[in-house]
Amino acid sequence: KLHPHIRVVATEAQQCPTLYLNGFGGHRIEGIGDKHVPWVHNVRNTDAVAAVDDEDCMRVLRLFNEPAGHDFLKSLNVSGDTAGKLPLLGISSICNLLASIKAARYYEMEEQDVILTVFTDSMELYGSRVREQAELQGSYDRTRAARDYEAGLAHMREDWFRELNYRERKQVHNLKYYTWVEQQGKTYEEILAQWEPEYWRSLFEDEVGEFDRLIGEFNQEVGIA
Repeated sequence: KLHPHIRVVATEAQQCPTLYLNGFGGHRIEGIGDKHVPWVHNVRNTDAVAAVDDEDCMRVLRLFNEPAGHDFLKSLNVSGDTAGKLPLLGISSICNLLASIKAARYYEMEEQDVILTVFTDSMELYGSRVREQAELQGSYDRTRAARDYEAGLAHMREDWFRELNYRERKQVHNLKYYTWVEQQGKTYEEILAQWEPEYWRSLFEDEVGEFDRLIGEFNQEVGIA
């Protein structure tokens, strides 16, 4: 309503491309839903879907959490302060970061453009995953860090990125029926109502002030207010 030219991109695992391909499967991106369209997803307002390879997430996970990874990033002029904060990004946060890179490249964004994403988890939840990767792949050194940086970040491609037209959005929206109406007791009337923009405005527009207050409290807590 206020910013009609914003592009909204949904993200999921390439190994389980439910939105992208009506697909299914297992993946290693912990912390995200899969195999269904979330009830709270405003599909009509979704412009594209980015499917991220879980292998890229796991490579960047080690890059962001191994001392050799931090040393390599510092050699690229990443500040020590920034490198020290990279463990604030968990696996699903890294997925969102990589999807943002895909979107920026697909839409040919430039320095005046703004990308907003959400970092929903930190490595406090996934320390064991770094240890598991070390057991599977061995020690982490500068050479491996360089490979992971180039493959996982610097050369992130715009493949597995799909813009949605009107009919494609409705096709994705209709997938909600089988999960939520047939299995979870939601009503036929409400799933029809969800296709209308007014449904989402009535749910969220009056809550913006409360969201702003909570964001302000969070910013003060982490020291960026």
